[in-house]
Amino acid sequence: MSGRVVFVTGTDTEVGKTTVSGLLAAGLHARGLRVAVFKPVETGCPAAEGGELTPLDALRLRTLARSSQALEEVCPYTFAEPLAPAVAAERSGRSIDFRWLCDHIRKSLTDHDLALIEGAGGWLVPLTPRLTFADLALALGSTVVVVVANQLGALNHALLTVQNIRMHGARWGGYIWNHPTPPTDIAQETNPIALRSWLGEALSSIPHLPDETHSKPENAAHVAREVIDFERFLEAIRSPERCK
Repeated sequence: MSGRVVFVTGTDTEVGKTTVSGLLAAGLHARGLRVAVFKPVETGCPAAEGGELTPLDALRLRTLARSSQALEEVCPYTFAEPLAPAVAAERSGRSIDFRWLCDHIRKSLTDHDLALIEGAGGWLVPLTPRLTFADLALALGSTVVVVVANQLGALNHALLTVQNIRMHGARWGGYIWNHPTPPTDIAQETNPIALRSWLGEALSSIPHLPDETHSKPENAAHVAREVIDFERFLEAIRSPERCK
């Protein structure tokens, strides 16, 4: 399974994981790859008429990947409260079956070239009472890609995240800058230079993008081609740094 599962994590919540994951999914599909997308657990889901929860991030991923997967396949676990999955599950009286989740994602590789997984929050967010998203990424042999929001505090958050990925012995593919807001301060200007000296060159840098520019598959694929070097990205996930 090496090189066929990409796990997208972030340095925190609301750093742009769905933006980056959606662009990756759209761009990889445009290159002819069959991409299965997963948002294994989504919390903070709004309720539709009748009370059914709608996982908006998962829906966006499925749309941009032009996937034929059922929404409940992309996102098997949905919760209303915007909490860590383990906490949201406990408060709703449900549990997340870690082993089933791993098997569920592995099965997608029988008819897809690659599985792209978007985590919730950051690397160590609790998934069950005893396991985190880091454990899920490791169990699947994933290549881990870190989304870093270019804002004050990014250097510390990025270095802590990558240090822990390495400590877990995971396959680290690299990091991608995302710009949640237009550049406004000196931290945003200097962050990329500073982090490069610690972690090497970023896989990509996603500029601040108005939502309408990448909310549809054809638009997202075009934007992805402009802002992501897919040759470099694919090489990174095939031959990642073997962290020890």
